[in-house]
Amino acid sequence: MRTPLSLAVAVAAALNIAACSKPAGTLEAAADALGAANLKSIQYTGTGRWFQFGQAPNPTLPWPPFDVSSFTADINYDTASARVQMTRKQVVEPGRLRPAPVEQRPDQYVSAAHAWNMAAPAGAVGAAPVAQPQRAAVEERVAEIWATPQGFLKGAMVNNATSQAANGGSEVTFTLGGKNKFVGTINAQNQVERVQTWIDNPVLGDTLVETAFSDYRDFGGVMFPAHIVRTQGGQPVLDIMVSAVTANPAVDLSAPQDVQSFTPPPVTVAVQTLAPGVFYLTGGTHHSVAIDQRDHIVVVEGPLNEARSEAVIAKVKETIPNKPIKYLINTHAHFDHSGGLRTWVDEGATIVTHEMNRPYYEAAWRTPHTLTPDRLSRSNKTATFETFADKKVLTDGRRSIEIYPIAGSGHNDAFAMVYLPTEGILVEADAFTPGAANAPPPATPSPFTVNLNENIQRLKLNVRRIAALHGPRVTTMADLRAAIGQITATN
Repeated sequence: MRTPLSLAVAVAAALNIAACSKPAGTLEAAADALGAANLKSIQYTGTGRWFQFGQAPNPTLPWPPFDVSSFTADINYDTASARVQMTRKQVVEPGRLRPAPVEQRPDQYVSAAHAWNMAAPAGAVGAAPVAQPQRAAVEERVAEIWATPQGFLKGAMVNNATSQAANGGSEVTFTLGGKNKFVGTINAQNQVERVQTWIDNPVLGDTLVETAFSDYRDFGGVMFPAHIVRTQGGQPVLDIMVSAVTANPAVDLSAPQDVQSFTPPPVTVAVQTLAPGVFYLTGGTHHSVAIDQRDHIVVVEGPLNEARSEAVIAKVKETIPNKPIKYLINTHAHFDHSGGLRTWVDEGATIVTHEMNRPYYEAAWRTPHTLTPDRLSRSNKTATFETFADKKVLTDGRRSIEIYPIAGSGHNDAFAMVYLPTEGILVEADAFTPGAANAPPPATPSPFTVNLNENIQRLKLNVRRIAALHGPRVTTMADLRAAIGQITATN
């Protein structure tokens, strides 16, 4: 891939040469019409909506919406860097009970091979923001630079783009860095109407990201779309009405030294014995539980990605040797809780999940994984499922594992918890996330936790301990009741 400086020189040369001949609807004509040669950086602002990718409350529904009262993107094309700031608040959806919306102000950056956020350290409310490396976000944030109208034209001019006539204009294709393909549509008015690219996702594989541009206007000498809609995984992730554009602002976004030198820590898995043959697998933000059955192993949850699942699989085999992992119980389809499922399929486990999730996974997993091949894409094994709508029991004749839908939760409509009746252990994700042992209960109870308690009482489960799949510790029903304001927890 070219360096930022060589990119800038090459773009200027290519566009100046192209200015001599500009048939309408071509790459050269669009570059001239949109002023790509002279645009080194850009800022655009607006309002609209943002949508939380991978967190649909139902596998058939779009990503949940947030109202965006302020949106600002600063891009430096010469250095392939960008900053996106917004103020957003989740939309209250009728009939879906969620915690009260809280205003969020994400501040996100990318510069060449480095991505980071500026935010207060976790748990340090009111503290000054610090740079937090976001290595997994580099591909997506870089793609967003070259998926702007002028960014696409600049990238196409210096990356050996191919072009073919289409609908009175042209379709232009180029590949960035030998990996990420970009396909853009230019209309007869020399406007970039649409840019498509593909980025990797553990659940969806080679995921189409499509950005559509409409209602071009002259913003102080810069032709730019007044309406931008981005979709990812077939659903909107951004819908912005642009109100102002500035050409060539000063945009200096060099990555902080601690971001440049950051090395991701190795994936670790710690083991805590909850009961004979029941193991709590922690060591990260998302946990799992392994259950030793007579001639096989059952694992609850395969979160995040392949790296996490491979580490959990290795620890399970070390902890419970010489038995196959027969079942992987999935609590719900949110991507942070389903991103590792394909690895468990390759391992030979049957996926146990709510019946609403199966068709979603089957469709999603048919998408190729060529950008970042995973184990399942290489083995090409067929996933096997066992699904449920009501209570489901897995047993080896000695220990029963009961799986229940969490009915009526505003978090997800295809949501499960796992109960071990002999041990009195409940395994759940996202319904109740305990804080530190001495932390005060929340001022306002989470409706998700209130709903979990209602489900426990309705089913008459004798829960003695709760192994939450987020949070720092195993808790009790006293802790849960304290979290919803019913009693004071005892340590």
